[in-house]
Amino acid sequence: MSDLLMNVVDWSRAQFALTACYHWLFVPLTLGLGIIIGVMETIYYRTRDVKWLATTKFWMTLFGVNFAIGVATGIILEFEFGTNWSNYSWFVGDIFGAPLAIEGIVAFFMESTFIAVMFFGWKKVSPGFHLASTWLTALGASISALWILVANAWMQYPTGVTFNPDTMRNEMTSFVDVAFSPMAMNKVFHTVTSAWTLGGTFVVGVCAWMMLKGRNRDHCLRSIKVGAWVGLVGIVLTSISGDSSAVTVAKHQPMKLAAMEGLYKGEKGQAIVAFGILNPAKEVGDNQDPYLFDISIPHGLALLATHDFNAFVPGIEDVIKGKSFDKNGNPVGTISYLQRMGHGKAAQTALGQYHRAVERGDTTPLQQYRQVINDNFQYLGYAYLDDPKEAVPNVPLTFYSFHFMVTIGGYLVLFFIVVLLLLYKPKWIPAKQKFAKAGYWLAIITIPLTYMCSMSGWIVAEVGRQPWTIQDLMPNKVAISDLSAGYVQVTFWIFAVVFTALLIADVSIILKQISKKSLTNLNEVENEQ
Repeated sequence: MSDLLMNVVDWSRAQFALTACYHWLFVPLTLGLGIIIGVMETIYYRTRDVKWLATTKFWMTLFGVNFAIGVATGIILEFEFGTNWSNYSWFVGDIFGAPLAIEGIVAFFMESTFIAVMFFGWKKVSPGFHLASTWLTALGASISALWILVANAWMQYPTGVTFNPDTMRNEMTSFVDVAFSPMAMNKVFHTVTSAWTLGGTFVVGVCAWMMLKGRNRDHCLRSIKVGAWVGLVGIVLTSISGDSSAVTVAKHQPMKLAAMEGLYKGEKGQAIVAFGILNPAKEVGDNQDPYLFDISIPHGLALLATHDFNAFVPGIEDVIKGKSFDKNGNPVGTISYLQRMGHGKAAQTALGQYHRAVERGDTTPLQQYRQVINDNFQYLGYAYLDDPKEAVPNVPLTFYSFHFMVTIGGYLVLFFIVVLLLLYKPKWIPAKQKFAKAGYWLAIITIPLTYMCSMSGWIVAEVGRQPWTIQDLMPNKVAISDLSAGYVQVTFWIFAVVFTALLIADVSIILKQISKKSLTNLNEVENEQ
């Protein structure tokens, strides 16, 4: 029975991951291009240069394609909460549903309204109103991302709620705590600004391909200038928010941080691994070295996690044992996973006693049971673990994803700086044509590298908190719907085929657009206004 349950859990996780990965191919590009198009149209509005209008419309077409397919995959993703994760939806629907409802009612309708004006209102509204519509569309997309990320952040750090044993549901007590928790704010800024980076990389890479083919050089130079600046601002802000995210993760999800570094036993002034190869034979509790090879920076992880060079950073085994210290080396109030399992079982037992008393009509012990539930509820999810090791995420996947993300992020800072230097100092461009071609190809290859970097960030965020659907409160095997594995497998492959077809259609339209030998005739563009 347990094997059958885990089979359903694994396939449901795979289906959700498939949908999320395809969805995320379109969303960050939409967010990034929205800002870039807004900047381009602002330049046109100020200069009335028809060339900037043609450039704006070119990128607007690509924006529209990605927007439409992103909406389609996003709707399916939200439905999966009800089809595959109904226990989760019941348990936290009052909290999780609120930001998603705001996203649908406010942000989605805002996007839908103003995107129509943006695409079809060129001759129907004033230039100023059209410009406002373009920016409001971009803002609406960002607001949409904000509320979805708030919902996701609550799963990582549940706050602002209380549990009602009568309904077996969590109820919101503070919308402010849910919406503006440190986890939520860091996640929103980190994700949205990383999307600006992807948008900038996409524009630079597409233009590099067009210039490699000898097409639309003036258009490309205009586009690259905007794309590179937006990309550089995006990656710098992403790096800054990444620093604050690390501090938040260290405080609220120490197991995730330990997995990100492949750290099993922490120490004061903990070093950070700049490059390393994990030992695949390493297990929790053995004495094997966790790395086959590593290059570490002394005190780096202590500084990243706490902004203190000498702080203690717990490893995986330390977290399991409840071992941690403050910056002065004094023990802090953490408890072991075995103790958490005990607290969780106490809450679980009290819940059963509470409902049996209600069924008997015996109200005398209810307050006592409720108090036990409240005292132990924060560890309820641990009651469903059979062994503390179940709460250890996939260390290799988390470790390599994190280090790939950081490496590519550092490369992107350098990439955008070089692109801007070459734009503003063209004499620095190598004279030999083969070097120029190599630069174009590097810019093209940077597009998939940035996508992989973005995906790696989500792998760290989601895989690093496993096995939890809600941190400490609900593991995946409790959140699942009552489904057969066969049903989930069939829908998995159906979605795989449909999403792949959508991706092929998206790429085909983009390639057709960028393969045009010239942009729309400028006189025609001008006459449309």
